[in-house]
Amino acid sequence: MNLQQLFNLAQSQQLNSLELIALEGGNYVLQAITPQRCEPVLDDQGKVLHLRSMTQARDVLQGITPVPFHLVQQVVQDEACGLGGGPQEPMRLPISLQSAW
Repeated sequence: MNLQQLFNLAQSQQLNSLELIALEGGNYVLQAITPQRCEPVLDDQGKVLHLRSMTQARDVLQGITPVPFHLVQQVVQDEACGLGGGPQEPMRLPISLQSAW
């Protein structure tokens, strides 16, 4: 899904939420959650849209119909230390679509 499709889904209230997924190296990707599926947001060339910061993500999403927005990050300390025997859930933090500045 590209940004225009994302904005259209949000406008038509078919977008449940957005996730800003933190990757290694300080990169982020946006993931759109709809009732039917979960998919990455793509750039104009059809490749996964890579963002460098939460601020850049907010800039890209400026003007979108408000939806729940979460920062998702794996808890690498648990993986590195070998804590817990079960599946590890990522850390999910609600964040605002608008800058706090």
